[in-house]
Amino acid sequence: MTPPVKPKEPLVTHIYTADPSAHVFEGKIYIYPSHDVDEVLESNDNGDQYAMEDYHILSLDSFDSPCVDHGVALHLKDIPWASKQLWAPDAAYKNGTYYLFFPARDHDGIFRIGVATSSSPSGPFKPEPNYIPGSFSIDPAVLVDDDGQSYIYFGGLWGGQLEKWQTGSFVADAEGPDAAAPALGPRVALLSDDMLTFAETPKEILIVDEEGNPLLAGDEDRRYFEGPWVHKYNGLYYLSYSTGSTHCLVYAVSPNPQGPFVFKGTILTPVIGWTTHHSIVQVGEKWYLFYHDSSLSGGVDNQRCVKYTELHYNEDGTIITIDPYKD
Repeated sequence: MTPPVKPKEPLVTHIYTADPSAHVFEGKIYIYPSHDVDEVLESNDNGDQYAMEDYHILSLDSFDSPCVDHGVALHLKDIPWASKQLWAPDAAYKNGTYYLFFPARDHDGIFRIGVATSSSPSGPFKPEPNYIPGSFSIDPAVLVDDDGQSYIYFGGLWGGQLEKWQTGSFVADAEGPDAAAPALGPRVALLSDDMLTFAETPKEILIVDEEGNPLLAGDEDRRYFEGPWVHKYNGLYYLSYSTGSTHCLVYAVSPNPQGPFVFKGTILTPVIGWTTHHSIVQVGEKWYLFYHDSSLSGGVDNQRCVKYTELHYNEDGTIITIDPYKD
């Protein structure tokens, strides 16, 4: 599965795709993206332009193979509790079952996280009748650790509503912390053995600098915004995420899957389009970054396309920064 060094073309061009979560299942590379609508919508900080209503699952037999679209794996109309906006999903395999984790607004307009199951990594997926009890915000990402424990990471600012949950309950008019205060972190929770519920109350992840000081809300080059992803490399946990307003993918490292995480640097510099969202996966002996930009639509925020590139580490375990438009 050896690809070109840095592919620049979208994986698919017949639909708009974003927020790719990549996994190796059954010897193939499966990508679980969101599906952008083929309609230009007015952008705002609440994310109303991202009006996605279904998921298509993509797969590659190898990096030299055509990308296969397996069709609609889950649709909004089949989810009883959801009203709109099927945003960035993730998938996991455990107990002989494939799980698709996804955010959507409930009928009160509050983002929750749901889960659907399938016997196949390509779907279709059958949703549970209700969202995960106690879930909120967006961007679920699941790590099935080497010991079989499973962790779910989630949370996003602004349209993702994370600021509104600072008290543990939804406060519609809540704002984020002052610039000089510690930034809000993503949430993490241990999942139950059946992967359908939280086994504990979600906790906030602390992200600190090299001196152990919490990153501040005004530190937009480093602070957490959305899109968490956790992978393991040489026994350490790498939490990567989007900085949102400064449009970078960055990362922090910890010996513990629930942190605290020490900020280390930038993975990907800004792409065409406002958002940036990703996953990191090992395929064979190599590592790859899957991400999106808006190049297919000429820069339209809500019409994005999934891409990938090889990711490299330095000898000390730090990640070499990638410029998405340079070889």
